[in-house]
Amino acid sequence: MQIGPYTLANNLILAPMAGITDGPFRELCSRYGAGLTVSEMVASNPHLQKHPRTLLKSSHQHGSGLKAVQILGTEPEQMAKAAQINVNRGADIIDINMGCPAKKVCSVAAGSALLKNEQKVAQILSSVVSAVNVPVTLKIRTGWDKNSINALNIAKLAENNGIAALTIHGRTRQCKFTGKAEYDTIKQVKEAVSIPVIANGDIDSVSKAQQVLQYTRADAIMIGRAAQGRPWIFKQILKNTTPDLLEIQSTINHHLENLYSFYGNISGVRIARKHIAWYFENLGSLPVSWKKNINQAQHPEQQLTLVNRSFNYFIQQNQI
Repeated sequence: MQIGPYTLANNLILAPMAGITDGPFRELCSRYGAGLTVSEMVASNPHLQKHPRTLLKSSHQHGSGLKAVQILGTEPEQMAKAAQINVNRGADIIDINMGCPAKKVCSVAAGSALLKNEQKVAQILSSVVSAVNVPVTLKIRTGWDKNSINALNIAKLAENNGIAALTIHGRTRQCKFTGKAEYDTIKQVKEAVSIPVIANGDIDSVSKAQQVLQYTRADAIMIGRAAQGRPWIFKQILKNTTPDLLEIQSTINHHLENLYSFYGNISGVRIARKHIAWYFENLGSLPVSWKKNINQAQHPEQQLTLVNRSFNYFIQQNQI
């Protein structure tokens, strides 16, 4: 998989996800074989560029390899400036968000709402590509709703304006994350443009990854929600192997310790709770009282102790 001058180790990419793909999680997915990871979306608003949360979202403190930062906005000049700022901070790739379906994003005509304005799309793409000397990629949905599927038009605009790779989530904005992703549009786009096309949406297993790649002929696949609580999905797809409980326990400990280091003890414990819940959802049913105790933990040592104690329960359950 090639993006501009960069050759990725493979064709598996971690999707940018707000509140999830921070530095510790990206590092973990890279360890498990993701060929590229993309940061949470960073607002292009100039007043937010030095905000602590903005700096954390685009931080490259954890991990090595290519650094890709996703930017969000509606004004070409602001987007171009945001791209420049992030390149100066170390980004190797800039990704433009035109796929987020969140109401608070679309209400200001950003994210997937931009798909309704192809002229504005072209202006943003041209401005950002011209502003930086690194590859610029684009993430979109198939269209605003089922009556306005225009991914092919956007793909051609992307190709004509120098976009280095295009990711398509196989849903419209109206669909959000309901129903099933469709891959016919992705296949159609792949056949029509020469730039790399990345397929995204509902890819949650080895077999699904193979099916999507074979059907769409996409150059790569992007995995998002399926990696929550299962960062080893990349290794599963690459090598068809599944970690045992001891490896999973070690992985969670590594992840939590990185969260405490990255955010500080108080915020780290709070942010870790959702990740712990996702991990345990994939492991099986844990007694409600145990979950409650973990969620009420206030300090790293307490949280880690309760999490590791829970593994004794899972190990016993698997031995019965």
